[in-house]
Amino acid sequence: MIPPLILLVAFLLLLALSVPVSFSMILACILALLSMDGAPIGMVGVKLYAGIDTFPFLAIPLFILAGSLMEHGGISERLVRLARSLVGHIRGGLGFVVIVSEVFFSGISGSSIADASAIGSLLLPSMVKAGYRPAQATAIVAAATGMGMMIPPCLNMVVLGAVSNLSIAGLFVGGLVPGLLMAISLLVVIYIQACRGTLPAAHEARPSWRELRRAIGDSLIPLMMPVIIFGGIRAGIFTATEGAAVAAAYAFVVSVFIYRQMTLSDVYRVLTNTAVLTGVVCLLVGAATLFSWILAAQGVPDLIGRTIGAAPGGQWTFLALSIVLFLAFGMVLDGLPAILIFFPIMLPLALAMQVDPLHYGVLVIAVIGIAIVAPPVGLCLVILCGLSGTKVTETTRPLLPYLAVLGLDLAIIAAWPWLVLALPRFFRL
Repeated sequence: MIPPLILLVAFLLLLALSVPVSFSMILACILALLSMDGAPIGMVGVKLYAGIDTFPFLAIPLFILAGSLMEHGGISERLVRLARSLVGHIRGGLGFVVIVSEVFFSGISGSSIADASAIGSLLLPSMVKAGYRPAQATAIVAAATGMGMMIPPCLNMVVLGAVSNLSIAGLFVGGLVPGLLMAISLLVVIYIQACRGTLPAAHEARPSWRELRRAIGDSLIPLMMPVIIFGGIRAGIFTATEGAAVAAAYAFVVSVFIYRQMTLSDVYRVLTNTAVLTGVVCLLVGAATLFSWILAAQGVPDLIGRTIGAAPGGQWTFLALSIVLFLAFGMVLDGLPAILIFFPIMLPLALAMQVDPLHYGVLVIAVIGIAIVAPPVGLCLVILCGLSGTKVTETTRPLLPYLAVLGLDLAIIAAWPWLVLALPRFFRL
């Protein structure tokens, strides 16, 4: 067990030295291979390439491109305006607007970081002007971002489905009901806080029917994107990967030719950013494939399986340990590396415990959504604190009630698999 020990210690040490996650994994893998007799060092290049040499991974740059086009093409402003028209007049309305906007926008962008940046930039100043303390406003946007990972399409679902051969369309549809459960739970908490005076009681004026119709009309085109994607997948017109191409083309036409809020220089900048982010993700996927291969070759999954199998509680213990594992590493590594490293190891154990793989995949996505906004090091929480000019320590206390209700939702999702499985089985995905 010396090579796995070297692998893990070197990886954690390099992370502590602020080496990027991908390079930390690759360097740790090289050190582990060198510690073996007759180390197949050539496998480094082989696994780095093999990790991304699958058809479903074509969806990654396409969803990134679609999200970036929609974010910069005037879509986010229209969706926020629609949310304000629908729920802005309710007590605690701006908090409601954040949650509803995240439900709309997450299904468009597919990226939690894009959601955090776009919604935070649009709504944080308005919330502070309305009387929300900056830490309160940041906590609400962070909680909404964590919930938004469950609303399809989700980039992490694409990656998880690709590395585990699970149906990406099934993951999309399976995450919808749990995501709406989380959204409703957050709305209830915000309403209670507004009634108690914890949040500002002031709310916006109820819009007229004319204003509401205008907001719906302005948002109708972007809201059609998820309808086209899921309708096409359900009808068998295209796969989830091909749906990503349709989404990118749709976003381009809407942003450039219909709304006309993007110039050719803007498109070039979006394409460049997409290429950079795709390169980062693909390197991460390849590095995680190599990392997982070494662990598997050294029998680490078998060891973990025997350890968990010997623990009392069976399936429930396994699910609880999975939540703890992905929550801890999702905060430290960010969501995608945690999925890439640990999900291929844990999925066979889930199957041995008779946990439905689709249920397990959506549960992991839910855990990761909470992890990326959990203090002290959740990536999206750090981004939002930077946007609002607050410290993570200041945001932690107002964030706790939302994390608590999201944790309760997580327990419900784990305990009742049908919340995840009902829609995929109905649509035969």
